[in-house]
This record gives sequence, C-alpha cells and structure tokens, in this order.
Amino acid sequence: MHTRAVVVPAAGKVELREVELKPLGPDDVLVQTHLTSISAGTERMLLRGVMPHPMLQFPVVPGYETVGQVIDAGEHARAWLGKRVYVGGNYGFVGINAAFGGQSAYIVAPQSHVTDIERLSDEEGVFLALAATALHGVDVARLQPGMRVLVLGQGVVGQLAARFAKARGAHVSVTDKIAERLRFSTADEIVSPEPPPPGPPAPGIYDVLIDATGKMEAIAPRLMSVKAGGRVVLLGYYEKIDLPYMPAFLRELTFAVSKEWAPGDLVRARDAIAEGQIEVRSLITHRLPASEAARAFDVALNHPECLKMVMEW
Repeated sequence: MHTRAVVVPAAGKVELREVELKPLGPDDVLVQTHLTSISAGTERMLLRGVMPHPMLQFPVVPGYETVGQVIDAGEHARAWLGKRVYVGGNYGFVGINAAFGGQSAYIVAPQSHVTDIERLSDEEGVFLALAATALHGVDVARLQPGMRVLVLGQGVVGQLAARFAKARGAHVSVTDKIAERLRFSTADEIVSPEPPPPGPPAPGIYDVLIDATGKMEAIAPRLMSVKAGGRVVLLGYYEKIDLPYMPAFLRELTFAVSKEWAPGDLVRARDAIAEGQIEVRSLITHRLPASEAARAFDVALNHPECLKMVMEW
C-alpha cells in the first residue's frame, strides 16, 4: 500500500511524497489520518539536522502528533476497528526512515502504540503527546496546592505545563519573550520577560521554576527568584547543562530533568482534557491542508504568531 506523507529529504527541505507502507502484522492497526500537528521544537531540530536521535537519517517522515480512525487491523487487533485514536508515529514505512513518521495520510502501528480518544475531539486529541509531556514535567516538579511556580516559555508545552500546574492548585506565573504567546495564557500572573536587574539578592519568590524554553540563558538569571530549597525542572531539550553555580549554591536548589512522558501519561492527559481539567483547543492558531505541507512547516517554525499549526488530511 502507498500513502502520501511529509518527507524531509535533507536539512531545511519539506516535501509531500508517495511512500510505501509495510503490510499489517497480526498486532498492527491501519489508521486513516484526520489531523496532524507540527511540534515546533522537535521539527525545528529535525530540519536543522541536529536532532539527537539515531533515527535521524535522511530522508525521514517527521511527526508524532496524529489523530485518525482505525480502518483495518491484524487478527489480534480487531477490537480497534472503527475507533478514533491518537498515534505517536508510523512504524510501517518501507525504504524511508521515521522520525517519528506521524505526518502521513495512513499509518501502520502496533496496537500497543495507539490511544483511544473517543472522549475527545480530533482537535483535542492532537495535543495528547505534548499534554502528556507537560503533565510529566508537572509530576517531576512535585507541586502542592498553594505553591508558587514560574514557567519560563509559553510555547505549547509551557502553556500546558502552566495549565496543569494551575489545575493542581498552584499559583502560576509565566513569561515569554514572544508577546503573541502570552495572550493565550491562563496563568495567574504574567511577568516581564526581562531578567531581574543586578543587585543584592532578594528573597526568593517561587517554590518551583519550570523551564520550557530549552535555553540555559533563560534559566540562569531566574535562579535567584527561586526560594531556598526550591526546585528547578528542565522541561525543554538542551545541548548541554551550563548554569552558574553560585545561585544554585546560595538557594540550595534541586534540579530535576523531565523527559517526554512516562507510561500511563497519555491516558492521564487524555482524561484530564476530557474532564475539563485543562482546555487545549484555543491553542490552535493555524490550520492548513496537508497538500500545503511546506507552507505549514514554514509558518509553524518561522512565524511568531503561530502557536500551534494543524494539518488536515
């Protein structure tokens, strides 16, 4: 079987091509894609050719934010037939790499890699991966009701982390250098993106700092804003950890690294959205057909007013 898919043949290039899918195995499902989304942080690294993953061997099919309907299934996966699902990539291409393969009109995946989204709209379901990532980061932060938390960066992961933190009863402050992002914030307070001025150290304000910028230079000037014994969660992706030691020493800070998501987080994120604990659909700012994939990637990665781009298949 052949399918249309977004292909990155080399750094900086995006095309829509016909690619081949492998036959279904006994535990596989075939998903007809409804919507995909562009994860700006991951896809930006991919298009730069610096994504730190062994699957980065061009040409690749990008994407891991896909929702659709199961239209065929192997003999052990028939229970999924007809269900609407989220799937985090395509595991069935022939002759082309997947990193992670979700930007495709049809997807072959093991049944263990799909999540039922019958309680969600397609627009809500497409957020599942990043919602689970943000939820895991908030778990790592060990938030308690009444804590004060500062979230650096209000891209989608930062927006979702702030919403999960607020749902747990924390007082949430956010900041971002891109002003357009802040109008989507539901935080209790928006703070200036300018770092605090130099001077004698003041008492810390925040129990927890969550960084969703992926930039060490955004974290460093904020460390003294954290209370003594506070926690700093690295929720972005960083080429290296490079932070000044003195503020960490003076505040006796604990640093914690949050990966993507843990087992069960996709279901927990789905249920949180379904039950109204957090709202996500308002974060979609742009929508284009998959036939305009090159334009969609350009807007998603290069236009500051684009918070979340979805593509219709």
